[in-house]
Amino acid sequence: MKKNNDRIAIYPGTFDPITDGHLDIIKRASKLFSSVIVSVATNMKKKPMFSTTERVKMIKESVQNIKNVSVDTFSGLSIDYCNKKNSYILIRGLRAISDFENEFQMALMNRKIDNNIETVFLMPSEEYTYLSSSLVKEIASLNGDISNFVSNYVNKKMKEKT
Repeated sequence: MKKNNDRIAIYPGTFDPITDGHLDIIKRASKLFSSVIVSVATNMKKKPMFSTTERVKMIKESVQNIKNVSVDTFSGLSIDYCNKKNSYILIRGLRAISDFENEFQMALMNRKIDNNIETVFLMPSEEYTYLSSSLVKEIASLNGDISNFVSNYVNKKMKEKT
């Protein structure tokens, strides 16, 4: 177990693409933990719009000014990844009550598999509670303006894809 003054938190997700809501959670986590690893999951069941490499680049571009945040990738169980990174903290964002049931179930399952892993739920600012990557992709696919939901860099990359 890591010492309290050296807390490494893992924020896993597909981040397809990273939104301002994700960034809000990352910024909040960066204030609470000595190090935050934003880790892009490669999930064979999902068909992302962006490759893992593209998502990592978008995240790196988005978090470049947050000193204690790094970006990585993983496949498999997030708790195995935590152990590999010598972390016992998983960050999960909760936008609304509808997120809670699934996230709660996942946290309890992770605890059952490895009771050393703690899940920390963070809520984004109210302005991001409705925001999801899926909605951003849908708006972009219909030629809508997503500039209020993602960084300029991500917005540019979305326009290239749609």
